[in-house]
Amino acid sequence: MTNMVKNLKETIIDDFVSQIRGEIILPIDKAYEDASKVYNGMIHKHPGMIVMCVDVADVIYSVKFGRENNLLVSIRGGGHNAGGLGICDDGMVIDLSGLKFVNVNTQNNTVKVGGGNLWGEVDHATHPFGLAIPAGIISTTGVGGLTLGGGVGHLSRKYGLTIDNLLEADMVLADGSFVTVNANHHPDLYWAIRGGGGNFGVVTAFTFQAHPVKTVFGGPTLWPIEKTEEIMKWYHDFINKAPDDLNGFFATMIVPGPPFPEALHNKQFCGVVWCYTGPMYKAEEVFKPILALDPIFHPVGEMPYPMIQTMFDGMLPTGLQWYWRADFFTNVTAEMREEHLKFGSKIPTPLSQMHMYPISGAASRVAKEATPWAYRDAKYAAVFVGIDPSPENAPKITQWCKEYWEALHPYASGGAYLNFIMDEGPERIKASYKHNFERLVAIKTKYDPTNFFHVNQNIPPN
Repeated sequence: MTNMVKNLKETIIDDFVSQIRGEIILPIDKAYEDASKVYNGMIHKHPGMIVMCVDVADVIYSVKFGRENNLLVSIRGGGHNAGGLGICDDGMVIDLSGLKFVNVNTQNNTVKVGGGNLWGEVDHATHPFGLAIPAGIISTTGVGGLTLGGGVGHLSRKYGLTIDNLLEADMVLADGSFVTVNANHHPDLYWAIRGGGGNFGVVTAFTFQAHPVKTVFGGPTLWPIEKTEEIMKWYHDFINKAPDDLNGFFATMIVPGPPFPEALHNKQFCGVVWCYTGPMYKAEEVFKPILALDPIFHPVGEMPYPMIQTMFDGMLPTGLQWYWRADFFTNVTAEMREEHLKFGSKIPTPLSQMHMYPISGAASRVAKEATPWAYRDAKYAAVFVGIDPSPENAPKITQWCKEYWEALHPYASGGAYLNFIMDEGPERIKASYKHNFERLVAIKTKYDPTNFFHVNQNIPPN
């Protein structure tokens, strides 16, 4: 049975505190209330101890302490998590937000990043060198969570998923040992962490291949929600034939407020957020067929790459109520488009939305067994998200999200992008790894036979 931190003798805790360089926050401390909050304001948990690690040694000591005392342990990287899986009740949170550094190697365009970094910090460091790593669409996303789950974003069609650009990782394993994994050292573990989540250890540093990205051409194009079926049909045909340089994700949404013009506020739209990485002199030609569809709002233009990564940060601060559901899709049939129009027309709150991220171009050309991320043949990773600042609206956004997902799920491919789902049970996880699941189980059994790391989208050992 898992022990709670409060059941430990005070002398045991005091001895542990003396080993740790970072701060240890207990429920009696003033910092506890803020430290126990997570990005999703719908999640409320009360850990017995939060260890604010500042170096790898802190992580090693924490893992050993948790194992020796049979504690429930969760790992928090510092960014987002839909299901609040970075925190636990009564156990110990190993918080990595103090493990921050970004080292850019211009000899080979590789970047080593701390396990607690956010992507905005990485973009800040790489941009002066004209480099970028494929990584989501919001700069406050954590490097660790996004990477271990896959990493879909603006650069997916050009340079693949984040995991396709992960060269190496430093890890603390369940037995407290430290390893560096790559294609030549612990190749099985290197394979597993590229999409297998936090099941295999605590990643204290990532080394990525960066790519030449300095300036992009992009932004949102919006149409009235009534045009959803027409625009979605066009989008499906267009994006799957587009050059890799052009990425665009489809959305149904309400314009919540600034930075959008006041005339658009609180109105429903369908739209596409574009990011073009090719030669800027070709951008106008590339966007001609897009603008020919007469979007009512189209502030597309040339911008530094970090600008498109931060475009939506202000609308999505920490602490909002979030409810997520997700699926992979290979098509957008007439019946599906009809459902998108129906639910896009009754979005319950200004921040609630649906996104469809294309899994094509470079992301689709990786073999489906090359990483645990099994759905390389899917055309889209879709997410249905209910969002609102008020806890009073939690039931409303949850119901809309569930109903939207239930209407589209019969057309889905069977699994979901695990960074986009809540705590939905073992069958959902198994379906999302498909043919790669049993290999993940074998690696989990080898490196974490007692399932020490299980506060995650869990892959139980045999």
